[in-house]
Amino acid sequence: MAGALDADGWPVAWTTTVACPSIMNLWFPGSIKNNLDPTSVEGVENLPYSIPNILVDYQLTETGIPVGFWRSVGNSQNGFFSESFMDELADAGKKDPYELRRRLLGKAPRHLGVLELAAKKAGWDKPLPAGRFRGIAVLFAFESYCAQVVEISVDRSARTLKVHRVVCAVDVGRVVNPTNIAAQSESAVVYGLAAALHGAITISRGRVEQTNFNNYPVLRLDEMPEIETHIVPSEEKPTGAGELSVPPVVPALCGAIFAATGKRIRRLPIRPEDLA
Repeated sequence: MAGALDADGWPVAWTTTVACPSIMNLWFPGSIKNNLDPTSVEGVENLPYSIPNILVDYQLTETGIPVGFWRSVGNSQNGFFSESFMDELADAGKKDPYELRRRLLGKAPRHLGVLELAAKKAGWDKPLPAGRFRGIAVLFAFESYCAQVVEISVDRSARTLKVHRVVCAVDVGRVVNPTNIAAQSESAVVYGLAAALHGAITISRGRVEQTNFNNYPVLRLDEMPEIETHIVPSEEKPTGAGELSVPPVVPALCGAIFAATGKRIRRLPIRPEDLA
C-alpha cells in the first residue's frame, strides 16, 4: 500500500496491491475470470473515500497452503489493511483519524452515518480516563455498513492489553429483528478480537499444528469487553448482519494500540512484543 498527501495533509493518491490465493478457484474451479477473484479484493476495491487517485491491483499468488472460508471472507484481512492504512495516512497528515474519515466520506452518506453514530456513542469528542486509548474504523461489507470504536489499556511492562469497550454502529437497512442484529454484531466483535489476539496458525511438516481450543483459544469471559450495538434507522432494503461487524474491530483495535504505544501493528495475530 502507498499513499500521497497534499500540502495540507489530505490524501490525494492511494495504491494497493493484493497478492493471495483464490479461495473461489480452490473451492469452485473455473469460477474466476481474467485471474481476478472478487473475494480477494473485498474491503479494498470499493473504497468510499473521496481520494482523487485510487489504484487497486490483484496478483493471483499460489502459496502452497489451502485456504478456506471464514466469517467475512476477504473483508477480514483487507478491512484490516485498508482501515489501518487510513490511520497511517491520518498520522502522516497530522489529522485526527475520525475527522479524516469524516471529511473524506462526504459522498458516502451511509458510511458517514455509521461513523458519526459510533463516534457519538463512544464520546469521541470527550477525553478518556487516564491510561485508556481508542481507535476507530468503518467498512462496507455484504451490502451493509459498520463503524466501530475500540477502547483499550496497555500494560507495556507486562506486554498485555485489555479491551474495555467496543461501540458498534450498523446500518443494515430496514430492521426486522433488532435483538438478532445486536447478537450478530456482538458475536462478530468477539470473533474478530479472538482472531486478532489469539488466532495464530502455524504449519509444521505440511500440517497445521493447531487442533482444538486448547492450542487455538478463543476469547475468554475475563477478556470480554463491554459491547454496545447501535442501529441506524433506515427504510432501505434489509441487508445482512451476520458477517458485517468482523472486519472493523481489528483495525480499530490496532489504531488504539498505536495511540497507546506509538507502534503500528502490520501483522496478525498481535504478539506480546508488539505491545512493549
